[in-house]
Amino acid sequence: MIFISNTISLNDNDVDISAMRSQGAGGQNVNKVSSAIHLRFDILGSSLTDAQKQRLLDSKDSRITKEGVLIIKAQQFRTQERNKIDAFERLQSFIIKATHVNKTRKPTKPSRNAKRKRVDQKTQRGKTKALRGKVDY
Repeated sequence: MIFISNTISLNDNDVDISAMRSQGAGGQNVNKVSSAIHLRFDILGSSLTDAQKQRLLDSKDSRITKEGVLIIKAQQFRTQERNKIDAFERLQSFIIKATHVNKTRKPTKPSRNAKRKRVDQKTQRGKTKALRGKVDY
């Protein structure tokens, strides 16, 4: 069981992990050791609810293929174990971010007292400005 949050968890068979050689410079070690991790998460075949699956598929992420598979490549660290942890953390943050539902905004109105205070301030300001006119002798 892979725990994403308090309400979301995945089965172990929902995630496919494979190791490969990292890209880029790194000396002789990079050519010998398979330290990069490819994490494949099939969204449609996962144990998530249909609404959560749809929210994941609707997110405009370039890592999701046309078949609905999320591919995360982790090769930042030197060890395979740390790259595996990094891949799972990125999967967790992606799922949490995509399934988060914002609260709906409830429109509010100003209270009767607030309206009255605003009008009173406007009339007071108008009286102050009226006193600034020319003085008749």
